[in-house]
Amino acid sequence: MLRTLSIRDVVLMEKLDIDFHSGLCVLTGETGAGKSILLDALGLALGVRADSALVRHGAKQASVAAEFDVDADHPACRILAEHGLDGFDDTLILRRALGADGRSHAFVNDRPVSVSLLRQAGAALVEIHGQFESQKLLSPAAHRALLDSYGDLGTDADHTVEAYRTWLAATEARAAAEEAWEGARRDEEFLRYAVDEFAALDPQPGEDAALAAERAVLMHGEKLLEALNNAVVELGSGQGVEASLRGAARHLEKAAEKAEGRLDGVIAALDRAVIEAAEVSAGLERLSGAIDLDPRHLEGVEERLFALRALARKHGVEVDDLPATGERLTAQFAALRDGGAAVERLRRDEAASRDAFIQVAGDLSAARREAAARLDEAVARELGPLKLGKAVFATRVTPLDEGDWSESGADRVVFQAATNPGAPPGPLNRIASGGELARFALALKVVLAGADPVPTIIFDEVDSGVGGAVAAAVGERLARLAEDFQVVGVTHSPQVAARGVNHWRVSKADAGPGIRTTVDALSETSRTEEIARMLAGARITDAARAAAESLLQGHEA
Repeated sequence: MLRTLSIRDVVLMEKLDIDFHSGLCVLTGETGAGKSILLDALGLALGVRADSALVRHGAKQASVAAEFDVDADHPACRILAEHGLDGFDDTLILRRALGADGRSHAFVNDRPVSVSLLRQAGAALVEIHGQFESQKLLSPAAHRALLDSYGDLGTDADHTVEAYRTWLAATEARAAAEEAWEGARRDEEFLRYAVDEFAALDPQPGEDAALAAERAVLMHGEKLLEALNNAVVELGSGQGVEASLRGAARHLEKAAEKAEGRLDGVIAALDRAVIEAAEVSAGLERLSGAIDLDPRHLEGVEERLFALRALARKHGVEVDDLPATGERLTAQFAALRDGGAAVERLRRDEAASRDAFIQVAGDLSAARREAAARLDEAVARELGPLKLGKAVFATRVTPLDEGDWSESGADRVVFQAATNPGAPPGPLNRIASGGELARFALALKVVLAGADPVPTIIFDEVDSGVGGAVAAAVGERLARLAEDFQVVGVTHSPQVAARGVNHWRVSKADAGPGIRTTVDALSETSRTEEIARMLAGARITDAARAAAESLLQGHEA
Protein backbone atom coordinates (compact mmCIF):
# COMPACT_ATOMS: atom_id res chain seq x y z
CA MET A 1 0.00 0.00 0.00
CA LEU A 2 0.97 3.65 -0.41
CA ARG A 3 2.72 4.79 2.77
CA THR A 4 4.05 8.27 2.02
CA LEU A 5 4.03 10.79 -0.80
CA SER A 6 6.71 13.48 -0.91
CA ILE A 7 6.29 16.32 -3.39
CA ARG A 8 8.78 19.05 -4.19
CA ASP A 9 8.18 22.02 -6.51
CA VAL A 10 5.14 20.68 -8.41
CA VAL A 11 3.02 23.61 -9.68
CA LEU A 12 1.77 25.31 -6.46
CA MET A 13 3.17 22.64 -4.17
CA GLU A 14 6.57 23.74 -2.93
CA LYS A 15 7.02 21.07 -0.26
CA LEU A 16 4.44 18.49 0.74
CA ASP A 17 4.82 15.27 2.73
CA ILE A 18 1.71 13.16 3.22
CA ASP A 19 1.47 10.01 5.32
CA PHE A 20 -1.24 7.64 4.08
CA HIS A 21 -2.94 4.85 5.99
CA SER A 22 -4.95 1.72 5.28
CA GLY A 23 -8.70 1.82 4.74
CA LEU A 24 -10.60 4.60 2.99
CA CYS A 25 -8.61 7.82 2.72
CA VAL A 26 -10.50 10.90 1.47
CA LEU A 27 -9.20 14.20 0.13
CA THR A 28 -11.54 17.16 -0.03
CA GLY A 29 -11.24 20.83 -0.79
CA GLU A 30 -12.74 23.61 -2.82
CA THR A 31 -12.65 23.48 -6.60
CA GLY A 32 -9.25 24.64 -7.84
CA ALA A 33 -7.50 23.96 -4.55
CA GLY A 34 -5.13 21.52 -6.17
CA LYS A 35 -6.60 18.04 -5.69
CA SER A 36 -6.05 17.11 -9.33
CA ILE A 37 -2.49 18.42 -9.20
CA LEU A 38 -1.92 16.15 -6.23
CA LEU A 39 -2.89 13.17 -8.39
CA ASP A 40 -0.75 14.50 -11.25
CA ALA A 41 2.19 14.53 -8.85
CA LEU A 42 1.52 10.93 -7.82
CA GLY A 43 1.24 9.99 -11.49
CA LEU A 44 4.69 11.44 -12.04
CA ALA A 45 6.12 8.99 -9.48
CA LEU A 46 4.18 6.17 -11.14
CA GLY A 47 5.78 6.78 -14.52
CA VAL A 48 3.01 8.55 -16.46
CA ARG A 49 3.97 10.94 -19.22
CA ALA A 50 5.66 14.03 -17.82
CA ASP A 51 4.81 17.62 -18.69
CA SER A 52 7.32 20.35 -17.87
CA ALA A 53 4.35 22.56 -16.90
CA LEU A 54 4.26 20.58 -13.65
CA VAL A 55 7.54 22.20 -12.55
CA ARG A 56 6.84 25.09 -10.14
CA HIS A 57 7.57 28.49 -11.63
CA GLY A 58 11.11 29.51 -10.78
CA ALA A 59 12.25 26.01 -9.77
CA LYS A 60 14.87 24.04 -11.71
CA GLN A 61 13.09 20.73 -11.29
CA ALA A 62 10.15 19.00 -9.67
CA SER A 63 10.48 15.70 -7.82
CA VAL A 64 8.00 13.24 -6.37
CA ALA A 65 8.69 10.13 -4.29
CA ALA A 66 6.04 7.54 -3.39
CA GLU A 67 6.88 4.96 -0.74
CA PHE A 68 5.02 1.63 -0.69
CA ASP A 69 4.85 -1.27 1.73
CA VAL A 70 5.14 -4.50 -0.29
CA ASP A 71 5.69 -8.22 0.17
CA ALA A 72 8.72 -9.87 -1.43
CA ASP A 73 6.46 -11.73 -3.89
CA HIS A 74 4.49 -8.64 -4.94
CA PRO A 75 4.04 -8.39 -8.74
CA ALA A 76 5.96 -5.09 -8.76
CA CYS A 77 8.96 -6.82 -7.18
CA ARG A 78 8.76 -9.61 -9.75
CA ILE A 79 8.66 -7.06 -12.57
CA LEU A 80 11.75 -5.33 -11.22
CA ALA A 81 13.54 -8.65 -10.66
CA GLU A 82 13.00 -9.55 -14.32
CA HIS A 83 15.04 -6.44 -15.15
CA GLY A 84 17.86 -7.30 -12.76
CA LEU A 85 16.61 -5.23 -9.82
CA ASP A 86 16.17 -7.27 -6.66
CA GLY A 87 17.17 -7.26 -3.01
CA PHE A 88 14.15 -5.19 -1.96
CA ASP A 89 12.90 -5.99 1.53
CA ASP A 90 9.41 -4.73 2.28
CA THR A 91 9.66 -1.18 0.93
CA LEU A 92 9.63 0.23 -2.59
CA ILE A 93 10.27 3.92 -3.22
CA LEU A 94 9.35 5.12 -6.70
CA ARG A 95 10.88 8.52 -7.45
CA ARG A 96 10.84 10.80 -10.47
CA ALA A 97 12.68 14.03 -11.09
CA LEU A 98 11.39 16.33 -13.85
CA GLY A 99 13.48 19.23 -15.10
CA ALA A 100 12.12 22.51 -16.37
CA ASP A 101 13.44 21.49 -19.79
CA GLY A 102 11.09 18.48 -19.81
CA ARG A 103 13.76 15.84 -19.18
CA SER A 104 13.04 13.37 -16.41
CA HIS A 105 14.90 10.70 -14.46
CA ALA A 106 13.34 7.70 -12.73
CA PHE A 107 14.52 5.75 -9.69
CA VAL A 108 13.43 2.75 -7.64
CA ASN A 109 14.96 2.72 -4.16
CA ASP A 110 17.48 5.26 -5.49
CA ARG A 111 18.57 2.93 -8.30
CA PRO A 112 18.14 4.51 -11.75
CA VAL A 113 15.58 2.83 -14.02
CA SER A 114 13.83 3.62 -17.28
CA VAL A 115 10.55 5.51 -17.15
CA SER A 116 8.94 2.52 -18.87
CA LEU A 117 10.02 0.19 -16.06
CA LEU A 118 8.86 2.74 -13.47
CA ARG A 119 5.46 2.79 -15.20
CA GLN A 120 5.21 -1.02 -15.16
CA ALA A 121 6.01 -1.18 -11.46
CA GLY A 122 3.64 1.70 -10.71
CA ALA A 123 0.76 0.00 -12.52
CA ALA A 124 1.20 -3.02 -10.25
CA LEU A 125 1.08 -0.82 -7.15
CA VAL A 126 -1.63 1.78 -7.85
CA GLU A 127 -4.76 1.82 -9.97
CA ILE A 128 -6.30 5.23 -10.69
CA HIS A 129 -9.92 5.65 -11.74
CA GLY A 130 -11.05 9.04 -12.91
CA GLN A 131 -13.95 10.37 -14.92
CA PHE A 132 -12.16 9.81 -18.21
CA GLU A 133 -9.91 6.83 -17.61
CA SER A 134 -9.98 3.60 -15.69
CA GLN A 135 -6.91 1.73 -16.86
CA LYS A 136 -7.51 -2.02 -17.16
CA LEU A 137 -11.27 -1.77 -16.98
CA LEU A 138 -11.37 0.11 -20.30
CA SER A 139 -8.68 -1.98 -22.02
CA PRO A 140 -10.10 -4.96 -23.96
CA ALA A 141 -6.62 -6.49 -23.82
CA ALA A 142 -7.11 -6.99 -20.07
CA HIS A 143 -10.75 -8.11 -20.07
CA ARG A 144 -10.09 -11.78 -20.82
CA ALA A 145 -7.64 -12.14 -17.93
CA LEU A 146 -10.00 -10.29 -15.57
CA LEU A 147 -12.88 -12.60 -16.49
CA ASP A 148 -10.71 -15.70 -16.03
CA SER A 149 -9.60 -14.49 -12.62
CA TYR A 150 -13.16 -13.57 -11.60
CA GLY A 151 -14.45 -16.98 -12.68
CA ASP A 152 -11.57 -18.85 -11.01
CA LEU A 153 -10.69 -20.39 -14.38
CA GLY A 154 -6.95 -20.68 -13.74
CA THR A 155 -6.85 -24.47 -14.15
CA ASP A 156 -8.79 -24.41 -17.44
CA ALA A 157 -6.60 -21.53 -18.66
CA ASP A 158 -3.40 -23.44 -17.76
CA HIS A 159 -4.61 -26.53 -19.66
CA THR A 160 -5.34 -24.31 -22.67
CA VAL A 161 -1.84 -22.79 -22.55
CA GLU A 162 -0.27 -26.26 -22.40
CA ALA A 163 -2.43 -27.61 -25.24
CA TYR A 164 -1.71 -24.60 -27.45
CA ARG A 165 2.05 -24.86 -26.91
CA THR A 166 1.94 -28.59 -27.71
CA TRP A 167 0.00 -27.85 -30.90
CA LEU A 168 2.40 -25.05 -31.82
CA ALA A 169 5.42 -27.33 -31.32
CA ALA A 170 3.79 -30.05 -33.45
CA THR A 171 3.02 -27.50 -36.18
CA GLU A 172 6.62 -26.27 -36.23
CA ALA A 173 7.98 -29.85 -36.33
CA ARG A 174 5.68 -30.74 -39.22
CA ALA A 175 6.58 -27.58 -41.15
CA ALA A 176 10.31 -28.21 -40.69
CA ALA A 177 9.95 -31.83 -41.83
CA GLU A 178 7.92 -30.79 -44.87
CA GLU A 179 10.49 -28.19 -45.82
CA ALA A 180 13.30 -30.71 -45.50
CA TRP A 181 11.37 -33.31 -47.49
CA GLU A 182 10.48 -30.88 -50.26
CA GLY A 183 14.11 -29.79 -50.43
CA ALA A 184 15.19 -33.41 -50.64
CA ARG A 185 12.74 -34.09 -53.44
CA ARG A 186 14.03 -31.11 -55.40
CA ASP A 187 17.58 -32.39 -54.95
CA GLU A 188 16.83 -36.09 -55.53
CA GLU A 189 19.24 -36.55 -58.44
CA PHE A 190 21.97 -34.67 -56.63
CA LEU A 191 21.45 -36.75 -53.50
CA ARG A 192 21.55 -40.03 -55.39
CA TYR A 193 24.80 -39.08 -57.13
CA ALA A 194 26.33 -37.66 -53.91
CA VAL A 195 25.49 -40.77 -51.88
CA ASP A 196 27.00 -43.02 -54.55
CA GLU A 197 30.08 -40.81 -54.71
CA PHE A 198 30.58 -40.95 -50.95
CA ALA A 199 29.98 -44.70 -50.91
CA ALA A 200 32.60 -45.24 -53.62
CA LEU A 201 35.23 -43.06 -51.97
CA ASP A 202 34.34 -44.06 -48.38
CA PRO A 203 36.28 -41.28 -46.57
CA GLN A 204 37.59 -42.18 -43.12
CA PRO A 205 38.25 -39.94 -40.09
CA GLY A 206 41.85 -38.62 -39.99
CA GLU A 207 42.62 -39.92 -43.46
CA ASP A 208 43.74 -36.57 -44.85
CA ALA A 209 46.65 -36.20 -42.42
CA ALA A 210 47.70 -39.84 -42.81
CA LEU A 211 47.75 -39.69 -46.60
CA ALA A 212 49.59 -36.36 -46.62
CA ALA A 213 52.30 -37.84 -44.38
CA GLU A 214 52.60 -40.98 -46.51
CA ARG A 215 52.83 -38.89 -49.67
CA ALA A 216 55.64 -36.81 -48.18
CA VAL A 217 57.63 -39.96 -47.39
CA LEU A 218 57.07 -41.45 -50.84
CA MET A 219 58.05 -38.23 -52.59
CA HIS A 220 61.46 -38.26 -50.81
CA GLY A 221 61.98 -42.03 -50.83
CA GLU A 222 65.32 -42.05 -52.73
CA LYS A 223 66.90 -39.40 -50.48
CA LEU A 224 65.70 -41.17 -47.36
CA LEU A 225 67.06 -44.52 -48.61
CA GLU A 226 70.41 -42.96 -49.44
CA ALA A 227 70.61 -41.46 -45.92
CA LEU A 228 69.76 -44.79 -44.34
CA ASN A 229 72.39 -46.64 -46.39
CA ASN A 230 75.07 -44.08 -45.51
CA ALA A 231 74.21 -44.45 -41.85
CA VAL A 232 74.59 -48.23 -42.12
CA VAL A 233 77.98 -47.82 -43.77
CA GLU A 234 79.18 -45.45 -41.08
CA LEU A 235 78.06 -47.75 -38.29
CA GLY A 236 79.72 -50.73 -39.98
CA SER A 237 83.06 -49.09 -40.86
CA GLY A 238 86.11 -50.74 -39.32
CA GLN A 239 85.03 -53.34 -36.82
CA GLY A 240 81.62 -51.70 -36.55
CA VAL A 241 80.22 -49.69 -33.65
CA GLU A 242 78.61 -52.66 -31.97
CA ALA A 243 81.79 -54.81 -32.16
CA SER A 244 83.92 -51.93 -30.83
CA LEU A 245 81.59 -51.41 -27.89
CA ARG A 246 81.59 -55.11 -27.06
CA GLY A 247 85.41 -55.20 -27.27
CA ALA A 248 85.72 -52.25 -24.92
CA ALA A 249 83.35 -53.88 -22.49
CA ARG A 250 85.41 -57.15 -22.47
CA HIS A 251 88.62 -55.29 -21.66
CA LEU A 252 87.02 -53.44 -18.76
CA GLU A 253 85.37 -56.55 -17.41
CA LYS A 254 88.79 -58.24 -17.07
CA ALA A 255 90.02 -55.36 -14.91
CA ALA A 256 86.81 -54.85 -12.96
CA GLU A 257 87.82 -57.05 -10.03
CA LYS A 258 90.87 -54.93 -9.41
CA ALA A 259 89.00 -51.60 -9.64
CA GLU A 260 86.99 -52.15 -6.46
CA GLY A 261 83.64 -51.43 -8.25
CA ARG A 262 84.76 -48.18 -9.83
CA LEU A 263 84.28 -49.60 -13.35
CA ASP A 264 80.80 -51.01 -12.74
CA GLY A 265 78.97 -47.90 -13.92
CA VAL A 266 81.03 -47.60 -17.08
CA ILE A 267 80.58 -51.31 -17.92
CA ALA A 268 76.79 -50.99 -17.40
CA ALA A 269 76.69 -47.96 -19.71
CA LEU A 270 78.64 -49.92 -22.36
CA ASP A 271 76.13 -52.75 -22.09
CA ARG A 272 73.27 -50.33 -22.68
CA ALA A 273 75.15 -48.77 -25.59
CA VAL A 274 75.60 -52.20 -27.16
CA ILE A 275 71.84 -52.82 -26.94
CA GLU A 276 71.01 -49.35 -28.36
CA ALA A 277 73.49 -49.83 -31.21
CA ALA A 278 71.88 -53.18 -32.05
CA GLU A 279 68.44 -51.53 -32.09
CA VAL A 280 69.72 -48.73 -34.34
CA SER A 281 71.06 -51.25 -36.84
CA ALA A 282 67.83 -53.24 -36.80
CA GLY A 283 65.75 -50.07 -37.18
CA LEU A 284 67.79 -48.91 -40.15
CA GLU A 285 67.30 -52.27 -41.83
CA ARG A 286 63.52 -52.13 -41.25
CA LEU A 287 63.19 -48.58 -42.56
CA SER A 288 65.32 -49.38 -45.60
CA GLY A 289 63.12 -52.35 -46.38
CA ALA A 290 59.90 -50.35 -45.87
CA ILE A 291 60.69 -47.54 -48.29
CA ASP A 292 58.69 -48.03 -51.45
CA LEU A 293 60.27 -46.56 -54.53
CA ASP A 294 57.47 -47.78 -56.83
CA PRO A 295 56.06 -44.63 -58.51
CA ARG A 296 52.69 -46.34 -58.88
CA HIS A 297 52.27 -46.39 -55.07
CA LEU A 298 52.88 -42.65 -54.87
CA GLU A 299 50.41 -42.08 -57.68
CA GLY A 300 47.76 -44.08 -55.82
CA VAL A 301 48.25 -42.14 -52.59
CA GLU A 302 48.15 -38.80 -54.39
CA GLU A 303 45.10 -39.79 -56.39
CA ARG A 304 43.10 -40.64 -53.22
CA LEU A 305 44.35 -37.58 -51.33
CA PHE A 306 43.40 -35.23 -54.16
CA ALA A 307 40.04 -36.97 -54.62
CA LEU A 308 39.21 -36.47 -50.93
CA ARG A 309 40.17 -32.79 -51.04
CA ALA A 310 38.18 -32.22 -54.23
CA LEU A 311 35.09 -33.79 -52.63
CA ALA A 312 35.53 -31.59 -49.54
CA ARG A 313 35.73 -28.45 -51.70
CA LYS A 314 32.65 -29.58 -53.61
CA HIS A 315 30.58 -29.77 -50.42
CA GLY A 316 32.21 -26.80 -48.72
CA VAL A 317 33.59 -28.73 -45.74
CA GLU A 318 36.93 -29.79 -44.34
CA VAL A 319 38.30 -33.19 -45.38
CA ASP A 320 37.91 -34.45 -41.82
CA ASP A 321 34.20 -33.53 -41.98
CA LEU A 322 33.53 -35.72 -45.03
CA PRO A 323 32.39 -38.80 -43.06
CA ALA A 324 29.72 -36.77 -41.20
CA THR A 325 28.66 -35.06 -44.44
CA GLY A 326 28.24 -38.43 -46.10
CA GLU A 327 26.11 -39.68 -43.24
CA ARG A 328 23.90 -36.59 -43.45
CA LEU A 329 23.36 -36.93 -47.19
CA THR A 330 22.68 -40.63 -46.82
CA ALA A 331 20.06 -39.88 -44.15
CA GLN A 332 18.40 -37.30 -46.42
CA PHE A 333 18.30 -39.76 -49.27
CA ALA A 334 16.89 -42.43 -46.97
CA ALA A 335 14.17 -40.03 -45.84
CA LEU A 336 13.35 -39.33 -49.46
CA ARG A 337 13.09 -43.03 -50.20
CA ASP A 338 10.80 -43.27 -47.16
CA GLY A 339 8.27 -41.45 -49.29
CA GLY A 340 7.43 -38.79 -46.71
CA ALA A 341 6.20 -41.31 -44.12
CA ALA A 342 7.81 -39.24 -41.34
CA VAL A 343 6.03 -36.13 -42.57
CA GLU A 344 2.73 -37.98 -42.53
CA ARG A 345 3.32 -39.08 -38.96
CA LEU A 346 4.02 -35.48 -37.95
CA ARG A 347 0.88 -34.34 -39.74
CA ARG A 348 -1.15 -36.82 -37.74
CA ASP A 349 0.52 -35.60 -34.54
CA GLU A 350 -0.30 -32.02 -35.46
CA ALA A 351 -3.95 -32.84 -36.18
CA ALA A 352 -4.25 -34.71 -32.88
CA SER A 353 -2.73 -31.81 -30.90
CA ARG A 354 -5.03 -29.35 -32.69
CA ASP A 355 -8.05 -31.45 -31.73
CA ALA A 356 -6.79 -31.55 -28.14
CA PHE A 357 -6.48 -27.75 -28.10
CA ILE A 358 -9.97 -27.33 -29.55
CA GLN A 359 -11.32 -29.55 -26.80
CA VAL A 360 -9.71 -27.73 -23.86
CA ALA A 361 -10.26 -24.30 -25.45
CA GLY A 362 -13.93 -25.21 -25.92
CA ASP A 363 -14.19 -26.16 -22.26
CA LEU A 364 -12.60 -22.84 -21.34
CA SER A 365 -15.00 -20.96 -23.63
CA ALA A 366 -18.00 -22.61 -21.97
CA ALA A 367 -16.63 -21.78 -18.53
CA ARG A 368 -16.03 -18.18 -19.64
CA ARG A 369 -19.62 -17.82 -20.82
CA GLU A 370 -20.88 -19.07 -17.47
CA ALA A 371 -18.54 -16.71 -15.60
CA ALA A 372 -19.59 -13.83 -17.87
CA ALA A 373 -23.25 -14.41 -16.97
CA ARG A 374 -22.38 -14.33 -13.26
CA LEU A 375 -20.28 -11.20 -13.73
CA ASP A 376 -23.07 -9.41 -15.60
CA GLU A 377 -25.54 -10.24 -12.82
CA ALA A 378 -23.14 -9.07 -10.11
CA VAL A 379 -22.42 -5.77 -11.88
CA ALA A 380 -26.14 -5.22 -12.54
CA ARG A 381 -26.81 -5.42 -8.79
CA GLU A 382 -24.31 -2.61 -8.25
CA LEU A 383 -25.60 -0.31 -11.00
CA GLY A 384 -29.05 0.47 -9.57
CA PRO A 385 -27.89 2.19 -6.37
CA LEU A 386 -25.34 4.16 -8.42
CA LYS A 387 -28.08 5.83 -10.52
CA LEU A 388 -27.34 3.51 -13.44
CA GLY A 389 -30.40 1.30 -13.04
CA LYS A 390 -31.37 1.62 -16.71
CA ALA A 391 -27.86 0.82 -17.90
CA VAL A 392 -26.87 -2.63 -19.06
CA PHE A 393 -23.46 -4.19 -18.58
CA ALA A 394 -22.56 -7.09 -20.87
CA THR A 395 -19.49 -9.29 -21.04
CA ARG A 396 -19.15 -10.42 -24.66
CA VAL A 397 -17.41 -13.75 -25.20
CA THR A 398 -17.11 -14.22 -28.96
CA PRO A 399 -15.19 -16.85 -30.96
CA LEU A 400 -12.02 -15.86 -32.77
CA ASP A 401 -10.96 -16.95 -36.25
CA GLU A 402 -8.50 -19.82 -36.10
CA GLY A 403 -5.67 -17.55 -37.18
CA ASP A 404 -6.22 -15.52 -34.00
CA TRP A 405 -6.21 -18.45 -31.58
CA SER A 406 -3.52 -18.26 -28.93
CA GLU A 407 -2.44 -19.59 -25.56
CA SER A 408 -5.33 -17.61 -24.11
CA GLY A 409 -7.83 -19.70 -26.04
CA ALA A 410 -10.21 -19.15 -28.92
CA ASP A 411 -12.28 -16.27 -27.53
CA ARG A 412 -12.35 -12.51 -27.50
CA VAL A 413 -13.65 -11.06 -24.22
CA VAL A 414 -14.87 -7.47 -24.13
CA PHE A 415 -16.73 -5.52 -21.43
CA GLN A 416 -19.52 -3.46 -22.99
CA ALA A 417 -22.33 -1.26 -21.73
CA ALA A 418 -25.51 0.45 -22.85
CA THR A 419 -26.72 3.43 -20.83
CA ASN A 420 -29.98 4.02 -22.75
CA PRO A 421 -32.76 1.40 -22.93
CA GLY A 422 -32.87 -0.37 -26.27
CA ALA A 423 -29.44 0.89 -27.38
CA PRO A 424 -26.91 -1.75 -28.41
CA PRO A 425 -24.02 -2.24 -25.97
CA GLY A 426 -20.69 -0.72 -26.93
CA PRO A 427 -17.26 -0.02 -25.42
CA LEU A 428 -17.51 1.60 -21.99
CA ASN A 429 -15.44 4.66 -22.87
CA ARG A 430 -17.63 5.40 -25.92
CA ILE A 431 -21.03 4.75 -24.39
CA ALA A 432 -20.78 6.27 -20.91
CA SER A 433 -20.37 9.95 -20.05
CA GLY A 434 -17.63 11.03 -17.65
CA GLY A 435 -19.66 10.65 -14.46
CA GLU A 436 -21.32 7.44 -15.67
CA LEU A 437 -17.95 6.02 -16.63
CA ALA A 438 -16.55 6.67 -13.16
CA ARG A 439 -19.52 4.94 -11.54
CA PHE A 440 -19.31 2.04 -13.98
CA ALA A 441 -15.66 1.73 -12.98
CA LEU A 442 -16.64 1.70 -9.31
CA ALA A 443 -19.29 -0.98 -9.83
CA LEU A 444 -16.86 -3.11 -11.83
CA LYS A 445 -14.07 -2.61 -9.34
CA VAL A 446 -16.31 -3.66 -6.44
CA VAL A 447 -17.18 -6.88 -8.28
CA LEU A 448 -13.72 -7.53 -9.76
CA ALA A 449 -11.60 -6.44 -6.82
CA GLY A 450 -10.57 -10.00 -6.01
CA ALA A 451 -9.71 -10.64 -9.67
CA ASP A 452 -7.35 -7.68 -9.94
CA PRO A 453 -5.81 -7.17 -6.50
CA VAL A 454 -3.81 -3.96 -6.95
CA PRO A 455 -3.17 -2.89 -3.33
CA THR A 456 -3.94 0.83 -3.74
CA ILE A 457 -6.98 2.12 -5.66
CA ILE A 458 -7.59 5.82 -6.27
CA PHE A 459 -10.94 7.23 -7.33
CA ASP A 460 -10.89 10.79 -8.61
CA GLU A 461 -14.34 12.42 -8.17
CA VAL A 462 -16.23 9.20 -8.79
CA ASP A 463 -19.23 10.96 -7.21
CA SER A 464 -19.23 13.76 -9.78
CA GLY A 465 -22.73 14.87 -10.74
CA VAL A 466 -24.58 12.86 -8.11
CA GLY A 467 -25.76 13.51 -4.59
CA GLY A 468 -28.06 12.26 -1.87
CA ALA A 469 -28.75 8.53 -1.93
CA VAL A 470 -26.50 7.96 -4.96
CA ALA A 471 -23.55 9.66 -3.28
CA ALA A 472 -24.24 7.58 -0.19
CA ALA A 473 -24.20 4.44 -2.34
CA VAL A 474 -20.86 5.53 -3.81
CA GLY A 475 -19.45 6.04 -0.35
CA GLU A 476 -20.76 2.68 0.85
CA ARG A 477 -19.04 0.89 -2.05
CA LEU A 478 -15.78 2.73 -1.54
CA ALA A 479 -15.87 1.75 2.13
CA ARG A 480 -16.58 -1.85 1.17
CA LEU A 481 -13.56 -1.89 -1.14
CA ALA A 482 -11.46 -0.33 1.60
CA GLU A 483 -12.03 -3.38 3.81
CA ASP A 484 -9.61 -5.30 1.59
CA PHE A 485 -7.62 -2.57 -0.18
CA GLN A 486 -6.23 0.86 0.46
CA VAL A 487 -8.69 3.23 -1.23
CA VAL A 488 -8.02 6.93 -1.79
CA GLY A 489 -11.00 9.04 -2.84
CA VAL A 490 -10.87 12.59 -4.13
CA THR A 491 -14.42 13.80 -3.51
CA HIS A 492 -16.80 16.75 -3.36
CA SER A 493 -19.49 14.66 -1.68
CA PRO A 494 -20.02 14.94 2.09
CA GLN A 495 -21.63 11.49 2.09
CA VAL A 496 -18.45 10.00 0.65
CA ALA A 497 -16.13 12.09 2.82
CA ALA A 498 -17.95 10.96 5.96
CA ARG A 499 -17.07 7.37 5.11
CA GLY A 500 -13.34 8.05 5.28
CA VAL A 501 -11.17 6.60 7.98
CA ASN A 502 -8.53 9.23 7.21
CA HIS A 503 -9.35 12.70 5.91
CA TRP A 504 -7.16 15.41 4.34
CA ARG A 505 -8.16 18.88 3.20
CA VAL A 506 -6.45 20.38 0.16
CA SER A 507 -6.41 24.17 0.12
CA LYS A 508 -4.59 27.21 -1.22
CA ALA A 509 -2.94 29.77 1.02
CA ASP A 510 -0.67 32.80 0.73
CA ALA A 511 2.92 31.75 1.44
CA GLY A 512 5.59 34.39 1.01
CA PRO A 513 5.76 35.73 -2.50
CA GLY A 514 2.98 33.55 -3.93
CA ILE A 515 0.15 31.12 -3.37
CA ARG A 516 0.88 27.58 -2.27
CA THR A 517 -1.23 24.44 -2.07
CA THR A 518 -1.28 22.77 1.32
CA VAL A 519 -2.62 19.40 2.48
CA ASP A 520 -3.73 19.10 6.11
CA ALA A 521 -4.72 15.98 8.03
CA LEU A 522 -8.00 16.75 9.79
CA SER A 523 -8.81 16.12 13.41
CA GLU A 524 -12.32 15.09 14.45
CA THR A 525 -13.32 18.70 15.04
CA SER A 526 -11.82 20.11 11.85
CA ARG A 527 -13.27 17.20 9.94
CA THR A 528 -16.75 18.12 11.12
CA GLU A 529 -16.14 21.68 9.95
CA GLU A 530 -14.95 20.49 6.53
CA ILE A 531 -17.98 18.26 5.96
CA ALA A 532 -20.23 21.07 7.16
CA ARG A 533 -18.59 23.35 4.58
CA MET A 534 -19.25 20.72 1.90
CA LEU A 535 -22.91 20.63 2.98
CA ALA A 536 -23.52 24.37 3.41
CA GLY A 537 -20.97 26.13 1.23
CA ALA A 538 -19.07 29.25 2.21
CA ARG A 539 -21.32 30.10 5.24
CA ILE A 540 -21.23 27.24 7.72
CA THR A 541 -24.30 27.11 9.94
CA ASP A 542 -25.03 25.22 13.12
CA ALA A 543 -27.50 23.14 11.16
CA ALA A 544 -24.74 22.18 8.73
CA ARG A 545 -22.48 21.23 11.64
CA ALA A 546 -25.25 19.11 13.13
CA ALA A 547 -25.80 17.40 9.77
CA ALA A 548 -22.07 16.76 9.45
CA GLU A 549 -21.91 15.25 12.92
CA SER A 550 -24.91 13.09 12.07
CA LEU A 551 -23.20 11.79 8.92
CA LEU A 552 -20.01 11.01 10.82
CA GLN A 553 -21.74 9.37 13.76
CA GLY A 554 -23.96 7.32 11.47
CA HIS A 555 -20.95 5.71 9.82
CA GLU A 556 -19.07 5.30 13.07
CA ALA A 557 -22.01 3.32 14.38
